[in-house]
Amino acid sequence: MDGVPDGVPRVPEQRRPDSTPTPSESSTTPGAERPAESAALRFSVLGPVRAWRGDEPVTTGSPQQRALLAALLLREGRTATAAELIDALWGEEPPSQALAAVRTYASRLRKVLDPGGEARRSGGTAASAVLVSESGGYAVRDLAEDALDLTVAQDLATGAEKARSAGDLCHARETLRRALALWDGETLAGVPGPYAETQRVRLEEWRLQLVESRLDMDLEQGCHAEAVSELTALTAAHPLRERLRELLMLALYRSGRQAEALAVYADTRRLLADELGVDPRPGLSELQQRILQADPGLAEPSSPAPEPASVPVRPAQLPATVPDFTGRSGFVRELGDILASAEGRVMAVSALAGIGGVGKTTLAVHVAHQARAAFPDGQLYVDLQGAGARAAEPETVLGSFLRALGTADSAIPDSLEERAALYRSVLAGRRVLVLLDNARDAAQVRPLLPGTDGCAALVTSRVRMLDLAGAHLIDLDVMSPDEALALFTKIVGEERVASERKAALDVVAACGFLPLAIRIAASRLAARRTWTVSVLAAKLADERRRLDELQAGDLAVKATFELGYGQLEPAQARAFRLLGLADGPDISLAAAAAVLDLPVEDTEDLLESLVDTSLLESAAPGRYRFHDLVRLYARACAERDELPPSERGSALSRLLDFYLASAAGVYAIERPGDRLVDHLAPTSYPGLRFGNRHAAQDWLYAEAICLLACVRQAAGRPETLPRAIDMLWAAHDLSESGANSKEYEATAQALVGAARSHGLGRAEARALMTLVNVHHVSGRFERAEEEAERAILLAQESDDLLPVCWARNARGIIALYQNRHADGEEHLSRAIEHFRALGDRPGVAAALCNLSRIHLATGRTQSAVALAQEGIDIYDAMGNALRGANARYALGLALTQSGELHGAADRLQEALEVFRDSRQRLWEGMSLFRLAEVDLAARRAARAAANAEMALTVLRGIGGEWRRGNVLTVLGRALSGIGQTGRAQVCWQEAAAIYEELGSPEAAEVRALLSPVQAA
Repeated sequence: MDGVPDGVPRVPEQRRPDSTPTPSESSTTPGAERPAESAALRFSVLGPVRAWRGDEPVTTGSPQQRALLAALLLREGRTATAAELIDALWGEEPPSQALAAVRTYASRLRKVLDPGGEARRSGGTAASAVLVSESGGYAVRDLAEDALDLTVAQDLATGAEKARSAGDLCHARETLRRALALWDGETLAGVPGPYAETQRVRLEEWRLQLVESRLDMDLEQGCHAEAVSELTALTAAHPLRERLRELLMLALYRSGRQAEALAVYADTRRLLADELGVDPRPGLSELQQRILQADPGLAEPSSPAPEPASVPVRPAQLPATVPDFTGRSGFVRELGDILASAEGRVMAVSALAGIGGVGKTTLAVHVAHQARAAFPDGQLYVDLQGAGARAAEPETVLGSFLRALGTADSAIPDSLEERAALYRSVLAGRRVLVLLDNARDAAQVRPLLPGTDGCAALVTSRVRMLDLAGAHLIDLDVMSPDEALALFTKIVGEERVASERKAALDVVAACGFLPLAIRIAASRLAARRTWTVSVLAAKLADERRRLDELQAGDLAVKATFELGYGQLEPAQARAFRLLGLADGPDISLAAAAAVLDLPVEDTEDLLESLVDTSLLESAAPGRYRFHDLVRLYARACAERDELPPSERGSALSRLLDFYLASAAGVYAIERPGDRLVDHLAPTSYPGLRFGNRHAAQDWLYAEAICLLACVRQAAGRPETLPRAIDMLWAAHDLSESGANSKEYEATAQALVGAARSHGLGRAEARALMTLVNVHHVSGRFERAEEEAERAILLAQESDDLLPVCWARNARGIIALYQNRHADGEEHLSRAIEHFRALGDRPGVAAALCNLSRIHLATGRTQSAVALAQEGIDIYDAMGNALRGANARYALGLALTQSGELHGAADRLQEALEVFRDSRQRLWEGMSLFRLAEVDLAARRAARAAANAEMALTVLRGIGGEWRRGNVLTVLGRALSGIGQTGRAQVCWQEAAAIYEELGSPEAAEVRALLSPVQAA
């Protein structure tokens, strides 16, 4: 930002005495070895004054004795006279025995810091003491370079300054974090005396400068949303510090909160006028004007790469180029020239179009590898799956690209527009090549284009990108006969082709000169040394394998696949056919084993052999995928060749069983004792076993897309629909994670419709429960109530008590949100009865905790606390940590209302830690929100604002607008409490607009908050 210094602040110099003794003036013996006792001494002043020998703490005595030690440590080995030390400890009013006290403190410190020194000195052994006496004063000498935490912090700050000057913001930022982590509370905490107070002020100022420098780098790296919470708390703690206000304005503006950013300026101007009678400094005023003018320079971080976690910041994602690339010299030269001109142009875009199998990807990858030197900042690659039924979503691709470029997950926004803007910002000033393979259309491609000077994009697609503005279009046709023969020869070998040139020409002609077809045919021949080229040509001449398909446009690719498929062994062919039946972008080895009904080891051998034939791709270790057209061909083969035909359904049924059993295992390990798993449909194929909760969670979220695809596919058959619904119910964590919420909701809607169309009342009731949870999480309470009511009717008709229990529980909490407390209490009381009838203790606990909230809302605080505690006792007895966190959340609410704020904060913090560890974003955000309410009640407005800001960040894209309105209301109260009334008003206005659109009664409450502000 203009006018902001680039360097990392250095520690302010402290005033030194006029003369400093030289080493020769010291009473220590030159060259004497330091005793072992002092070698491992460490000291801290950035917090309480403490000392350690190794890992053992050393007693530093009374406050005045610690003040003496601090004064000596901060003089960095220089001697402090007795008069200086007396002045440091007592100032202008020393006690009568001050000199004797100083000597006593020094003697005591010498004994604890160098316990063996007296014995060595009395024995005549030369010794180098840590605390030395000289010239009527004292000094601390002979310490290791890293013995004092302040020295370490100074070295780290210097290293950060060098890294920032060199342009390595990531390293500079991390180094500053390490320096700031050395502070342990207030500097020189509890140390008396005027010298300590002066040093506290000096070092606290330096710490704040380091914090400002680190936050400045946070904003340069695009972490503005995360910075808002910290800056809000800092501006509350240091209201007159304009640099913090400036950073807060910029962070809010880049987070899309322009009105709040301007409100910060208004609050600052008013505060400075009231407190100091001055106007804001020019930099702050200039920033306000730039925000008002929507200055484009403010919208993008100046640094190209956000902080990396464990991912590289220089991506190299290009697939391997084929060693036998042949021909296409004209296209290679043309594309190379386009890419070479990227420097100095806004962007170079080349779009290759052609039929499947024509070699678009091979050519693009080859050209990209040749051009790598021109793009030293990296190369990005993605298969956009444009020919498939579910093409890659641009926002998903942008998330992957941003991670590859070093952006932390927490810094990646939700919307397509925000991700595209951040992507362009990260690439600004870089030279990166982007290869977008297998695109569906120009609309899919546009958000993925860099759009900056020095970058370039290569696009491949089956369609011509006529509406991709500025793109250099290339239509890729089949190979010429000479090129096709050259490719065939490179793969098969010169010796085998030279003697059968005519047969070789027949082969490539039969392949339609398509590179993919030629490659597959030649690879088969190369792998079978007993075949001649004529044998292969004769096989291709068979119309059952080629003929019409090779000459029918896109069907030419099918002919090539037919050739590869026809060469498979029976077990390979079966695997190829059955694996093609499964929906989803890829498939894990364990899931493939379920489809094939084979051991994992045998399955891996088969799949790897299919990879060798190019009919299957290795997406990652243990994961496999089909090219989209190959998958269609594999399904056609299954319909044609799989006998008996029922095996197709059996394969998909085994896959469904595998996912259902595995999802049930995840549910059981996360929620010990929960009876839901006992009421799921039985499975005939086992699932995975997980060693711990984290492994189970990792599997669920890694398999989410494939699992949901399997559920949707199973919805089409009445015999598998009930299991599909149960699997979705068992995997309902996906609906609350935020990452897969939309896909989960669409799947739930599809299952409800399928069950209704098939007339399966029991299945529909369970499907409705998945939808009830979706609507509840999203804040759509009316729809959740409607679906829960229908679920109860259907479940009662089919004598399925479990959905009745959970529907009653859901209706109870929905009634609470809608202020229908009597209805809510009735529903929850009946839910408790039903859960007890099923012997479902965790269900009873859940309903008790929700009933606690009804009691709380109706003024029965004492019973609310008791009910929530009863829920906790049940969960803890069963070892159910996740549900126990929900119970602690309920108890935290009850304790808050009862005025036991300390206990409320403890319970909510415990819940927060479990939710965060379990990836429960909704409940993590809600716990932060409730902690903000506790902080407000405890008059900790700054902390309340920080927690509310974090809640807003966590709840982005999940929880619904009603919950967002609640958080904004509390945030406004917190901001008002720290004097930021302008921002508070903006928050309340947004909350009021949300409530009014939803028709929520909270709108009146928020309007009442706004009224005094508007009247003023």
